[in-house]
Amino acid sequence: MKKMKANSKRKVEDLAICGGSPSFSEPLHVGRPNLPDRRRFNDRMDALWERRWLTNQGPYVREFERKVAEYLHVKHCIAICNATIALEIAIRAAGLTGEVIIPSFTFVATAHSLQWQEITPVFCDIDPVSYNIDPLKVEAMVTPRTTGIIGVHLWGRPCAIDALEQVARRCNLKLLFDAAHAFGCSYREKMIGNFGEAEIFSFHATKFINTFEGGMIATNNDALAEKVRLMKNFGFSGYDNVIYIGTNGKMMEMAAAMGLTGLESLEVFLKRNHENFNAYRNELQNVPGITLIEYDDDEKNNYQYIVAEMHESNTSISRDQLIDVLHAENILARRYFYPGCHQMEPYRSYFPHAHLLLPETERLTRRVLLLPTGMAVNRKEIKKICKIIHLAIKSGDKIKKILNKRQ
Repeated sequence: MKKMKANSKRKVEDLAICGGSPSFSEPLHVGRPNLPDRRRFNDRMDALWERRWLTNQGPYVREFERKVAEYLHVKHCIAICNATIALEIAIRAAGLTGEVIIPSFTFVATAHSLQWQEITPVFCDIDPVSYNIDPLKVEAMVTPRTTGIIGVHLWGRPCAIDALEQVARRCNLKLLFDAAHAFGCSYREKMIGNFGEAEIFSFHATKFINTFEGGMIATNNDALAEKVRLMKNFGFSGYDNVIYIGTNGKMMEMAAAMGLTGLESLEVFLKRNHENFNAYRNELQNVPGITLIEYDDDEKNNYQYIVAEMHESNTSISRDQLIDVLHAENILARRYFYPGCHQMEPYRSYFPHAHLLLPETERLTRRVLLLPTGMAVNRKEIKKICKIIHLAIKSGDKIKKILNKRQ
């Protein structure tokens, strides 16, 4: 599929925001879905059609759970219809109530999965180096109502798991991990999925392995796994025998078939992600004011996100103005996770002064942008994206004047 136009951006007037033609004829998304082998997927669909077993823990779901458990070296993997429902079920199965400490710098589903169950999310600031929840600040936020901590492995880079486990033990708290970004990543040579009471993965369409929509709860806790399996299917234990409160969190067979087919291409997807990361790193290393978020080469990484941090003190253009430039070129860069959960409703109304305790979070929400990657992007396109970024930053004063005239 042809996406790139032949025109080259050599001067500021060539930029689309200044009247030039967009560099890409089609939108280039941050998370365009990776598609595995279509023939393999169609073969699975043919078998599904013949079986007429479309949901209710069919053979594809069971196989997907087993293969993910083998890949992660974890005892239990339970497939769920999506990661938000998986979070809600894991939270309830772990017995969390009252208050739970989480980062604000995360997708809002982390907070909503608590608030939806009338559990108060207490927003903790992030570490200024890792950008994950800061264990040193967690303990100060514990109150008599606190029952747990949910760490988020942001962009697949693991939390300070050992330090969080120590806080959880000292304060008698349950520890869960939102691992939506972290499938295929490791911590101290152990796969993410093996830590805390449970870890929750996302297989949403934007993730490098997807099931269209989907999630999974991974745990080594037998009792928790038994609860989760009951809860995802209305509490049924056999026919006509409801023994626990539950909801409908089942993954469909078609979704699991997509997941299985994706697993067969996992190494291909990982290789492309890594190549894209290296290409961006090479192209952006001499661009003033731009720092690429690095990964630990001693661990397994999925390189699923290309995260750039923009230091406006070294540029004449803001992060949001750069995004305007890129969007005009059909490069749909994103602000993650702007403006922070504490600035979204209902939390903005509930905790109007939360920002005073979240200086690192506030700083990062103003500096981060994510760039397109995945199988839909190649080295040539990355080079063109980075040239546009370089030109925009070099021509920041002119671009600002143009944008100011439009306001």
